[in-house]
This record gives sequence, C-alpha cells and structure tokens, in this order.
Amino acid sequence: MRMYDLIMKKRNGGKLAKEEIEYMVSGFTGGQIPDYQMSAMMMAIYFMGMDKEETLHLTMAMANSGDMLDLSQIDGIKVDKHSTGGVGDKTSLALTPMVAACGIRVAKMSGRGLGHTGGTIDKLESFEGFSTGISERQFIDNVNKIGIAIMGQTADLAPADKKLYGLRDVTATVDNMSLIASSIMSKKLASGADAIVLDVKTGSGAFMKEEEDAFSLAKEMVELGKNAGRKAVAVVSDMDQPLGYAVGNSLEVKEAIDTLKGNGPADFLELCLTLGSYMVELGGLAADEKEARKMLEQTIADGSALKKLAQFIEAQGGDSKAVYDTDLLPKAEFIEEIASPKEGYIEKIVCDEIGICSLLLGGGRETKESDIDLSVGLVLEKKVGDYVKAGEPLAIIHGNNKDKMKAAKERFIGAYSFSDSPVEKQPFIKGIIR
Repeated sequence: MRMYDLIMKKRNGGKLAKEEIEYMVSGFTGGQIPDYQMSAMMMAIYFMGMDKEETLHLTMAMANSGDMLDLSQIDGIKVDKHSTGGVGDKTSLALTPMVAACGIRVAKMSGRGLGHTGGTIDKLESFEGFSTGISERQFIDNVNKIGIAIMGQTADLAPADKKLYGLRDVTATVDNMSLIASSIMSKKLASGADAIVLDVKTGSGAFMKEEEDAFSLAKEMVELGKNAGRKAVAVVSDMDQPLGYAVGNSLEVKEAIDTLKGNGPADFLELCLTLGSYMVELGGLAADEKEARKMLEQTIADGSALKKLAQFIEAQGGDSKAVYDTDLLPKAEFIEEIASPKEGYIEKIVCDEIGICSLLLGGGRETKESDIDLSVGLVLEKKVGDYVKAGEPLAIIHGNNKDKMKAAKERFIGAYSFSDSPVEKQPFIKGIIR
C-alpha cells in the first residue's frame, strides 16, 4: 500500500477502504507518512469529500491511534457532554454537578482554552488548589464515590487527531464537515463514555456561523456516535450573543454557582436543563426528557447540585469554601462601567467581538504558552432586545490594566448595534438531533 496511490484515488473522487484509512492514520501518527503527503490527502478530502462510511472509519482510526480510556470499573452508564464552544460558555461548571446529583456518572475529559477565555480546566482553577492532574485510578474512584470527575486530556488520547488538526490548521483544510465531525468524535469515543450529549453552537460567536451548517454537523456527529455503538443526542443552541451575562474565567464560575443557587440567567439555565435532561434520559434514570428536567430542577431547589459541586472541587484538591462564598474567587483590581453611547433597543451583538474583549483584558490565550488572568472579564448588563438609555451601563468591565481596559471598552461598544424599534428575540434552542 502506498500513500501516493491513496492520494490519487481520493483526488479522483474514489472511496477509501477501511484498511486504507487505517494505514494512512497509523502511518502519519507513527511518522512514516510525511506532512506533505498528508497535506495533499487533506486537500483531496476537502474538495472531494468523504461518505458516511469513510468518515466513520477515519473517526475510529483516530480514536484507536492512542489510549482508549477504559471506564468499565465505573458503576452504571457513563455519560459525557461536549460543546463546540462559544463566548461565555461555562456550561460544564453547572451542568455536571446537576446531572451527578441526579445519580448519573459523569467522567469527563476537558482541555484548556485557546482563544477568548479559558477552557473548563482554566475556569476550575479559579478554586485555589484545584487540579485536574489526577491519576486514572483517582479519576475512576472519584466518579464511583461522588459521581463526577474531570481530568485533563492525556497526550495519548487520540494523538492522530492532535497531529492532523495541527496540519489542517496551517493548510486551510479545517472547514470540512467530515474532518470536523471525526476530530470531535474521535476524542469523545476514546474518552470511554457510553452516551454522549453534544451542544452544537451556531451564530456569530460560534465555529458554525450558519444554522444550516450547525445542523449538518450535529447530524453527522450523532450518526457517528450511534454507528460506533454509543448513544448520542445533539442540541443546536444559539451563540449570536454571549451565553448568560458573564465572560471571563472566575466571573463565569460565579455565574455558574449563582445558577446552582437558583439565581442564574434564563438562557444559561435553559441550556443546562436541556442538555442535562438528555444526559439523565440516556443514563437510564428517566423515562423521557420531561421527567429528567423535573429531576434536574429539584437538584437546584434542594441544594444537592451545589453540594455536589463542592464535593467535586474538594475531591480534586480545591477550596470548596468558594462554592458558598464567591467573594473568595479571583477578583480584578479595577471594576468600571461601559456606558451606552446611544438610546434604543439592542438590535445585535457581534458575539465573537465580546470574546476578543476578554482576550484583550488577559482572560484568554493567543498562544498555548500565554499566561491567563482568571480575574478579568465582562459582565453584560444589556443583551439583544433590551432597551437602554444613553449613558446607562451596557456592561461592567473587570481588569487589572487600565490601557487594556480602554482598548477592550472601545471594542465592546463597537460590537453593539441599536434600533429605534423593539427587536424580536430569536429562539435559544434551535433544535434537537436524535
């Protein structure tokens, strides 16, 4: 078998066999196939596409390229959740304790953020002492004992995907549905969960800007999950404006805690309840989504979800006192208002611009080596459809550097559009793929 022949086959519109895809993935991961040949193959796939069978074979080959996490020692059905990411997306912080409080086992692998804010791990490090650098043994024990554990993704988990993504990133071949779906699902399948709930974002702050593309990706990933023998559901949700009101690491942690205390933003709570209801249903503890939602609402009402978050933080070395007293979370030195330049209804927010504001303040990473400031960010006061008077605050900005705050303020104001007439709010949950 020669890589040259496979490149020509795909370039001419041919279908790659399972053995050919496995040869290609293992050879590239092992260093026998050079970058320039795999770059040519990625470009051929980009233009000629892959059918469902090829996409499944690629996904499984990448999932099997390293360690497959064995969660068989964890009791019950293991459910995982994945988000395609967005601005203010702190969902795992509130969702996983709610689901675990219902009795579902949540064994989750998460990463650090590269972009406007930190990833789940960065946000969790707002709790002093918290660590995801736990052993596989402790990871499994924690899930069995308290129902939840989150650890950093190991280098040996789907290494082919990491290597392939790096190549796609510099060869303009990221934006292909089969390659995107296989990249996400290979890591989820290697993580060992029995059921996977996917949150696919769409809008100006999402990877998938167009709703049609988001639904296509959701369908592709659900089908991949099912064909790989896992239960899978996808929720398509709005990211045309930040999720909730807080954007920034410790600020998002506080908002997640407020939600578990019953004081969270309506859109964020709705997303947690929607995703969580499918996690509980797939986990076999509820007959349907409606029954599962009631169970989740009860975990907030009786305080069990908040207690579960505290147990989880403590089990991984963190100071759980901050769960009950959010003043203990990292705080910025300067807190100022961003005043509205005009009066009217908020017509539109360019969502990814708000993310860039957080990055300018130091709340995200421009490179993997960048330091992250957990205390900075923004808390929105007005969102799409809200009425504002000139001079009223659009947001509260939290920063540690006045020059950075000035640049972020200017960018923030430029992200808002105003209308003289009332603006209709769009549905937050766009659809469900099962």
